[in-house]
Amino acid sequence: MKLLAIPLLALVCLTSFAQSPDENTVKLLFDEALAKGESYQMLEHLSTKIGPRLSGSPGAAAAVEWSRHVMQGYEFDSVWLQPVMVPHWVRGQKEEGRIVNSKKMGTVPVNICALGGSIGTGPSGVAAGIIEVQNFEELKQLGAAKIKGKMVFFNRPMDPTKINTFAAYVGAVNQRGSGASEAARYGAVAVVVRSMGSNIEDYPHTGGMQYTPNVPQIPAVAISTKHADLLSKLLKDDAQMQFYIETHCETLPDAPSFNVIGEIKGGEYSNEIIVVSGHLDSWDLAQGAHDDGAGCVQAIEVLRLIKATGYKPKRTIRAVMYMNEENGLRGGLKYAELAEKNNEKHIAAIESDRGGFTPRGFSMTASDAEKEKIRSWKPLLEPYGLSDFGQEGGGADIGPLARLNVALIGFLPDSQRYFDYHHTPQDTFDKVNKRELEMGAGSMAALVYLLDKYGLK
Repeated sequence: MKLLAIPLLALVCLTSFAQSPDENTVKLLFDEALAKGESYQMLEHLSTKIGPRLSGSPGAAAAVEWSRHVMQGYEFDSVWLQPVMVPHWVRGQKEEGRIVNSKKMGTVPVNICALGGSIGTGPSGVAAGIIEVQNFEELKQLGAAKIKGKMVFFNRPMDPTKINTFAAYVGAVNQRGSGASEAARYGAVAVVVRSMGSNIEDYPHTGGMQYTPNVPQIPAVAISTKHADLLSKLLKDDAQMQFYIETHCETLPDAPSFNVIGEIKGGEYSNEIIVVSGHLDSWDLAQGAHDDGAGCVQAIEVLRLIKATGYKPKRTIRAVMYMNEENGLRGGLKYAELAEKNNEKHIAAIESDRGGFTPRGFSMTASDAEKEKIRSWKPLLEPYGLSDFGQEGGGADIGPLARLNVALIGFLPDSQRYFDYHHTPQDTFDKVNKRELEMGAGSMAALVYLLDKYGLK
């Protein structure tokens, strides 16, 4: 009996530590991403060779052709362009902002940039007194009597106490999005908005804004957080101080563009589609490496990983590069419109649009049963740092698919550095860590594998 004890114990130990087929496949996907990944070299080309890709621009057109060529090169089963008309806003060559005749400092140049969608001031610029507010309620209390003929300075910062920086962003961004129209209701001539940044920085953050119909349109600019603090400080001592801005942006007629789509056809359930996606457009101030070049190359890499590891999917896996997330969402809307028109059956859509940082988990907008099924895979994903499955949400571009009862899933990387770069000239390739980017691609590929194998019903 004692002679048998040692082999028997060894057998028990081997059985205990043997990996399941799912563990093996998830490891294969991560191993391929980390040892032989191609997402980083894809991102280098997209960021440094093509660069800014605002909808309607030559950069956006080049990015469409590049992504189609890349997916064709990987020999995905199908690659095609999905036409969509997009807004065409251009910044113009000159942007200037300055504090005028401050009692303490005289005239001081400050760093500003036009908000996307804003009208320009033209060559004469706009000079006026300036009044600081924190929110729309303060604006309402001041009313036309104090605001008419002046600029409004929205200076509510992102809340630094929120650990989730996206929650802090959501708490501040309405002043950027609709501040111009809210101020124009009371006769303001322009708005200056504190940049949506986590830190005190020299550079401004652009971003989209919208005009409310039947309200006068006035110019809107962002000011760097460092200069927002300076402006606020000087205003406290000199309420009569003036501010000057000059911008030359304009909105041109809508332009033709495309979503770019590649897919691997499924086997047993080929009519069921799983989407993994990012948005191809970026703001015009920088290379758009984190926002959202990272998401695009991760989506392409997911399909490459599936092919490279030899996994044969049951369902159709589709990579979608949406166009025009930043200033219109036309690509996401068009994709959902055609999915409905063509009676396509999507079971899940994953979006990566929070940068190429260290993976933390996935957010979900889905039924309770679908959420529980995804959470049941947590033990397979936790060894790779994926532990946060409790947040609500999917993504802007996949949002229109909600009406088709599609489970929406957002890739969640660590958020602490994202708003250092978001919508700024600092969003460049050198800010992306190769291993973090590859871990994100592996994370999304692992979830796609589990969604494909088990479905959500």
